[in-house]
Amino acid sequence: MKQLFQHAAITEGITVRVAVNFLPEQSRPQDGKWFWVYHIRIENGSHERVQLVSRHWRITDGRGMVSVVDGEGVVGEQPVLEPGQSHDYVSGCPLATPHGTMEGFYTFHRLSGLKSRGGEPLEVRIPFFPLAAPAEA
Repeated sequence: MKQLFQHAAITEGITVRVAVNFLPEQSRPQDGKWFWVYHIRIENGSHERVQLVSRHWRITDGRGMVSVVDGEGVVGEQPVLEPGQSHDYVSGCPLATPHGTMEGFYTFHRLSGLKSRGGEPLEVRIPFFPLAAPAEA
């Protein structure tokens, strides 16, 4: 099944696309637990070889409570992307409310290009996207 990416952001030629889906089978609204899965595709449309080294997420629940998640790489990987390459991964997000939002950025290191730019960090924006459970009947 082809994934429909609903949100995108471009930073210096690097595109981050997001598709998000609510997972009712992993949610327990009666216990105050809702769960989403999101599919990320990172496309290197720049002319430089880059490596994703870390992530920074800002997750806000329906009550306005903010969680910040920082870590190395994505799902245990620090992918290197040549110009024209892409990297896909899937992860999940639990919330204590039936709606919220996510946004953030990845930090990449440039591995090629002008000598003065080699190894220079680059913050690549992850688009803002909503987390919304369907209305309960």
